[in-house]
Amino acid sequence: MSKAEKGMGLSALAMMIFTTVFGFANGPVAFYLMGYGSIVFYVIAAILFFIPFALMMAEYGSAIKGENSGMYKWLEVSVGPRFAFIGTFMWFASYIIWMVSTASKVWIPFTTAFAGSDQTQKLGMFGLNSTQMVGLLACLWMVLVTFVSIKGVKGIIKITSLGGLAVTSLNVILVLVSGVILVANGGKLAQPLNHVMESPNPAYQTPISLLSFAVFAIFAYGGLEAIGGMVDKTKNPEKTFPRGIMLSALIISVGYALGIFLWGVSTNWDSVLSGDSTNLGNISYVMMNNLGYELGRGLGLSTATALTIGNWFARYTGIGMFLAYSGAFFALTYSPLKTLIMGTPKKLWPKKFTELNKNGMPSYAMWAQCLLVVGIILLASFGTPNPSAFYRILTLMANVSMTLPYLFLIYAFPKFKQKNDLERPFEAFKNYKWTVIISVVVFVLVLGANAFTIFQPMLEGMGAHDTIWMIAGPVGFTVLGIILYQNYARRSDKAEK
Repeated sequence: MSKAEKGMGLSALAMMIFTTVFGFANGPVAFYLMGYGSIVFYVIAAILFFIPFALMMAEYGSAIKGENSGMYKWLEVSVGPRFAFIGTFMWFASYIIWMVSTASKVWIPFTTAFAGSDQTQKLGMFGLNSTQMVGLLACLWMVLVTFVSIKGVKGIIKITSLGGLAVTSLNVILVLVSGVILVANGGKLAQPLNHVMESPNPAYQTPISLLSFAVFAIFAYGGLEAIGGMVDKTKNPEKTFPRGIMLSALIISVGYALGIFLWGVSTNWDSVLSGDSTNLGNISYVMMNNLGYELGRGLGLSTATALTIGNWFARYTGIGMFLAYSGAFFALTYSPLKTLIMGTPKKLWPKKFTELNKNGMPSYAMWAQCLLVVGIILLASFGTPNPSAFYRILTLMANVSMTLPYLFLIYAFPKFKQKNDLERPFEAFKNYKWTVIISVVVFVLVLGANAFTIFQPMLEGMGAHDTIWMIAGPVGFTVLGIILYQNYARRSDKAEK
């Protein structure tokens, strides 16, 4: 039996893509920022971004194979080594910002698991406010994870994978509990279903702020670059893969839409989410706590009992999210860095960066990475006025940095299609003219979403503080990438002479 015959069928492929892309926390964030209106953005992002971009990644992955196949190789073959390195370095930089953001946010589920609610805003001590204390704890977390990861302990990742199962189960809890609450309340929604495109959040009332939400919708479909490696594992990929993309896009967009709608069953924005203590860091735990509380009220239990149920819902969410964050953190502390160093020419890097320890880890490079992350955390935590501003900036920085590398892959795709020396076992885009048109549309969508997000604070008179934070990372890492490559090119030229 051939490999194609042994591969994944349509349903298995769709579920694989679903588990790679779908994120539980994206629903609460969307409802908090845009209410029911976020559903429209998520559906548009599925049609204009998810489907075409996923098919592009599939074409890259099927045509450019090998042990070191990945973003660098795709861009190098399509455009050239300089473009490939800068694009891949930007991709790596997005994980640096992710670590900055997650190291700070990981303490929210940790404290919620014990107390039933976010306690990080009460951590002020030694003359430091709570944001600064969280920053110091985030630095401690980064150092600890780096130290443990260098030892190569894979068992921790297996244990923390239980967190992934717990987070997945939250989707089931949301559906079942919301159904009970809806019946108990006689079909009445906590958040009225009117003026769908008007956000209940005061910060999202202008056309510019609404358009800036698009980057959250694109971020909700993140992880698509991993899909490129699934083509070879698919049965009859020419037919199955496009169908799998379409089916998974339908499942994921319906999943997000249903989740956002169901949050409106238990959560009234003004009464639950408008307080100063609610922010983009703790929104999932606030809403899960309220879900449990409303379940108790719907079942006719006392207020004290309902509050206890809410606290236990939040605790369960905290445990699951903490384990999931931990597992992802241990893996991503070394995986992107190792991919960057091993997947690019070794002469690009200082010699010590390319050396692996007895556990197969680039320990020197990992400590350098740790130092960089700690530095950014300290700047962010001591440079923002309050927790809401801190988590808003971290979330926006992560969204922008994670979506900008897509621009390199989208820009390179028409050039990739012009390469005639590649064997293409899978082709979704067969007409070059339409390839260019679709690539331009997706490129403009991603670029526009990021531009509105980055410049919204300045355009709406809120100053340049947030804008500077969002562009500092991409600009800084781009400059660093150019310097590294220029030094490599100069050394290569000297060696040839």
